[in-house]
Amino acid sequence: MSPLNAIGHERVIDVGPAGFHPPSAIELGVTHPESGFGLLYGWHAPEDEVIAEAARQLFTRANPTIFPGPLYLWAWHPEWIAKGQALLRLASEIPNVMIIPMPDYRPKYPKIDPEEGINPNHPNLTIWHNKIEVALFIGIHCHYANLALRMVRAGTNCLTIAFCHDIHEDAMLSVQDLDVTRMNHIIDIFRSVRTELGIAMPKDGKTVRLTGTQARMNRGIEQVRPWPL
Repeated sequence: MSPLNAIGHERVIDVGPAGFHPPSAIELGVTHPESGFGLLYGWHAPEDEVIAEAARQLFTRANPTIFPGPLYLWAWHPEWIAKGQALLRLASEIPNVMIIPMPDYRPKYPKIDPEEGINPNHPNLTIWHNKIEVALFIGIHCHYANLALRMVRAGTNCLTIAFCHDIHEDAMLSVQDLDVTRMNHIIDIFRSVRTELGIAMPKDGKTVRLTGTQARMNRGIEQVRPWPL
């Protein structure tokens, strides 16, 4: 049986691997919560509680990684430029985090470089290669995110988090109505949880750890600062 979560319910959506073709979250009875609430392992919970749990997982599980999608990667609108900058500020709060983009959705199997990008058609390759045990998906079009999240749950032991304008029920943790103001609130919660856990920050602000491919493209640099101090 799955362990109990913070609100005392058995987890409906939990870390896998769940096996070949597991039932979707909707098939398991997971429903979308109202605004102000998120999903905590398949159950409705106040969004601040979900955000705090996401922070705890990103601070404590192995090889935390942010997967930004095209909505955050391309400077196509001033609002999304601001969201991308907010995401970099969040990355500056998570020591040793990796950032591996999902730049587009075209199938690339089996030629993807798992240290360069992740693709929704085979996200397990990137997660397996980099031994990622917790990942934040953000800025990915919903239907592609849902595809990737279910495949991750099916074949890996990666805990998935989805921050979006809508809920992603196949993520273990998901919050909605995300904008720059909400991201500032999320950063405040991350700082509070980090203090609670006693996790030290690098003095030089270099919180992002580059993959091997990323390091080779940056003259061997292995750690970078995602946002000015």
